[in-house]
Amino acid sequence: MSSYFSNTIIKSPQDLITTREQTRAGFIEAALEKNRKSKPFIENAKTLKNYASLAKTPIDLLHIPQIRKGLLTASGLSDKSLHYFTDTDKEEAIKKMIEEFLIPAGDFFVDELVYRYLLISGDTLGGTMRNLVGSIAKMKVIRKLLSVMNLMQIDYLIIMKDDKKNFSWNRYDYEFAYERVEEIYAIRWKYNNIVKVLFFDTTLPIVSKNVDICLYDSTGCSFDTDFIRARNDRAIMLGELKGGIDPAGADEHWKTGNSALGRIRTAFGNKGYNVHTSFIAAAIEKEMAKEIYNQLVEGVLSNAINLTYDNHLIHYCEWVIKLEKKK
Repeated sequence: MSSYFSNTIIKSPQDLITTREQTRAGFIEAALEKNRKSKPFIENAKTLKNYASLAKTPIDLLHIPQIRKGLLTASGLSDKSLHYFTDTDKEEAIKKMIEEFLIPAGDFFVDELVYRYLLISGDTLGGTMRNLVGSIAKMKVIRKLLSVMNLMQIDYLIIMKDDKKNFSWNRYDYEFAYERVEEIYAIRWKYNNIVKVLFFDTTLPIVSKNVDICLYDSTGCSFDTDFIRARNDRAIMLGELKGGIDPAGADEHWKTGNSALGRIRTAFGNKGYNVHTSFIAAAIEKEMAKEIYNQLVEGVLSNAINLTYDNHLIHYCEWVIKLEKKK
């Protein structure tokens, strides 16, 4: 049995499985976040309705400059697509939307406009939420890491996303860093005379793929993403993070994550480097739990936890803080 199990809290596949209660709590958390994220769209829809109500006919909407962007959205054009349209193209798109949908709505053309605006905005919100799932998971990991470091009295430095270009490390107190966790790009600390740097969502040249969690040894060298990510000999641990809570997508998340970790181990192994790998997920079902546990027992995976268990996350963060390069 792997030495990993000498002090782990994972004693069986059952320990990794997400319970119904945790799944329900995860869906509620996502729903609350979706409601929070939807507020700007709803506020825009209310403002759009107020301005549009000044129009006596659908065509009159063209003469209200304040709602130009709302009309374009209701026409089905995303902010990104607008870069490829001329003013004439935009005008044509709005006119087609008015002719096909607003005029047939008769006296209820304002309501129809607002419904269409919300419908199209819903697609944008959906995309935002899909990206947000991963961000929330990463924020949970970082916040717990900061918490463990704070209690262990380990000093750390942080690079915020806005400071990536000049690689400016700064010292922030725990409460400030906790609140601005969404802006954190990398964290550096020293443990057992080894300076470690943890960074996220970075494409590594050796695998030509984005890696969710990257832990490197930066002892004796200045940190620079392009520099450190190309130093394969400095890699300590690379991990996959899957924040989706829906049980229906759990197996697919494991398949993609497991494949990614396999590519990482192969790429580094072919160059003569041995790295730790880890897997974190919010949704872990029975069969995948068995596969993950077997990889832990066999030493294929160095660590794996369920994101919905607080004690799992504490264990993982302390492991990351103390981890050294694989022999």
